[in-house]
Amino acid sequence: MLAGLPAGSVWQADRIAQHPGTARPTGFSALDAALPGGGWPAGALIELLPERPGVGELSMLLPMLARTPSDQWIAWLSPPLQPYAPALARAGVPLARLLIVRPEDPQTLLWATRQAAVSGSCSAVLAWVPRIDNTGLRRLQLAAEEGATPLFLFRPSAVAGQSSPAPLRLALAARDSLLEVRILKRRGPPASCPLLLDVRAAQCAPPEPEPAPGAPALVR
Repeated sequence: MLAGLPAGSVWQADRIAQHPGTARPTGFSALDAALPGGGWPAGALIELLPERPGVGELSMLLPMLARTPSDQWIAWLSPPLQPYAPALARAGVPLARLLIVRPEDPQTLLWATRQAAVSGSCSAVLAWVPRIDNTGLRRLQLAAEEGATPLFLFRPSAVAGQSSPAPLRLALAARDSLLEVRILKRRGPPASCPLLLDVRAAQCAPPEPEPAPGAPALVR
């Protein structure tokens, strides 16, 4: 029976899910090759679980953030430290498009995160949420889907063994001068081995930002 179905009608569990047009390049070819669609999913909750703050989790996002269109925002919700403007500018991140929000309580933090994700006006949403249950995670995933926005949720590494509705979960650790990325969950087959990324290169090689829709192309 299955043999008579058209090509592509049967899901093969050993293949990474592909959704052309719904992923954004990470800036790291090895990571793009390991992620469904070839990059960060544009409308999904993405959990980043660093073994400790500062292992390179933000540097990993710099190539994507540097491509922020001129009419969109990068929302930062409750970052543990003030973003270091010189480093961001050096990587090509448009400082004028940063939106930093520090809600006073956990409920307001989750509400603000959902609003930023669902608005459609943010190129990316970054949120630091130490405690959240599966109901809250599902709401964030739905908001990311509705707003077609990548929502990066930074959580403690201790939650790596817990279940989560997030379609993409990455555990991050420092390995000498490299960033080790273990894909805990993705759409498709389990990842077989961790990746090692040189995130330092992203700090000094800014790509060209994406133009706003309808804006004239810049010719050089």
